[in-house]
Amino acid sequence: MELTQNPSYTETTGLLKSRTWFDWLFLAVLATGALFALNRYGEFMDIYEKGILLAAVPTFVALGWYWRPVRLLMLSIAVLSLWTIAQYGGNLEMAQSRFLLKYLFSSQSAILWMSMLFFLSTIFHWGGLLARTDFGSAVGSKLCWAAILMGFTGMMVRWYESYLLGADIGHIPVSNLYEVFVLFCLITALFTVFYEEKYATRQVSAFILLVISAAVGFLLWYMSSRDAQEIQPLVPALQSWWMKIHVPANFIGYGTFALAAMVGVAYLLKSKGVFEDRLPSLEVLDDIMYKAIAVGFAFFTIATILGALWAADAWGGYWSWDPKETWALIVWLNYAAWLHMRLMKGLRGQIAAWWAVIGLLVTTFAFLGVNMFLSGLHSYGEL
Repeated sequence: MELTQNPSYTETTGLLKSRTWFDWLFLAVLATGALFALNRYGEFMDIYEKGILLAAVPTFVALGWYWRPVRLLMLSIAVLSLWTIAQYGGNLEMAQSRFLLKYLFSSQSAILWMSMLFFLSTIFHWGGLLARTDFGSAVGSKLCWAAILMGFTGMMVRWYESYLLGADIGHIPVSNLYEVFVLFCLITALFTVFYEEKYATRQVSAFILLVISAAVGFLLWYMSSRDAQEIQPLVPALQSWWMKIHVPANFIGYGTFALAAMVGVAYLLKSKGVFEDRLPSLEVLDDIMYKAIAVGFAFFTIATILGALWAADAWGGYWSWDPKETWALIVWLNYAAWLHMRLMKGLRGQIAAWWAVIGLLVTTFAFLGVNMFLSGLHSYGEL
């Protein structure tokens, strides 16, 4: 059966074809922003950080040209973040005295709004799925986009807030469980809305949003019980530019693996006749699952290599069989085997779906369980 895809994803055969004035404006804005950052803050950046900044421009331009809705998202995040930063006036105490900062756009407020919007998105998606109406799913999709906007704005503002605490404290907000749980929610949600548009279906998003809502629930518990939202100085091992590329690559893997697992749940239910008339075809679900795992595996492989290089820089060795490293290898081997069976043996159907679901359990332990039950060189992320 031919897979259903949104025509907007097949009409462009190359990045330089069918470009509009907005595409070129988008490129100009990103390039101007990067040059401004280099001119103003270049003296505080080492050669590697400058390289990351410059490489980010063509990366995000290519992403925006391929997936057009994300251009408006990136520009909105930039405008909202810069406006919010300007409200601080260099004084962190403004977060408690200015209404819009205190209740909307300080990092903590924005992340709380993100959490609420993800919960609402989940409710509307499931309402639409159960009621067999497109209205609930359409509203849920818009709420998901709003949650992504608020979450990324909160992360950008948190980055700035860390520098207001002190130049030696400032760091990219991907250094502890609180920050990476936010990152996990945002990356998983981004892939969710991407596949919504690519396959012109919103029904499967109801399942993916369950795992996002579970992560949000953990995040809220972690905040209330441990004051995890407080910005802390980095431990010595994390004071490295490697963190800026290793952690995001790692969580693209975690996010897409989680997405594939929830699509696997949808596949298993549909194959048993549950939601049979409301979910896309088994072929579409299988294709989403495969492509999510393929993308995740690629980024997880990159992250593992970067992690080894970082370990050599920080601890003098590429591999130490630390529990986090060992479980990362187990995750990698699991999805390498899945892809091998898919490509070499034609793995399909319920076995592939069950494998993807079980893979989420393995990934969750590597992501969270190691921090809860084991100790090692990565113990800076414990609960």
